[in-house]
Amino acid sequence: MNTKLKVTRIGNSAGIVLPKEVLAHLDVAVGATLSVTKTPRGIELSAPEADFDAQMEAAREVMMRRKRALRELAK
Repeated sequence: MNTKLKVTRIGNSAGIVLPKEVLAHLDVAVGATLSVTKTPRGIELSAPEADFDAQMEAAREVMMRRKRALRELAK
């Protein structure tokens, strides 16, 4: 997919309007949150993974339970 988008002024900021084909390709709707990642070729726009928040919560739990061990490993 190669789509040109125009940057427009939104108050004191700037923004782009995503056509419905791009929204469908990203599998998101109006109001969704997107991730912007810097890559060697520019930026990548992607929808967040559905289970990412659950994975991060599990990781935080493990880090809290094993705080002392992780601190020792970091030395």
